[in-house]
Amino acid sequence: MNKELTFEQAYARLEQILSQLNSGEVSLEDSLKHYEEADKLIQKCNSLLVNAEQKVQALIKNREGTAQLNAEGLPQLEPFG
Repeated sequence: MNKELTFEQAYARLEQILSQLNSGEVSLEDSLKHYEEADKLIQKCNSLLVNAEQKVQALIKNREGTAQLNAEGLPQLEPFG
């Protein structure tokens, strides 16, 4: 996982790993490698979902006008005023 994966790419890879593990044709060593990769992918997906949820919440909180943006051009999460 050298490049930065999107949520969709990470989720698709998780589905591939699950399919391979469920096939029963993977060695124990490969199963452990797949499990480790899947664990990292789950963490990545969770992080992306939490980040997206925070952005949506920030936009909802600021319904009275345009979204306040931080230095990176992303919705400002806190404080609102």
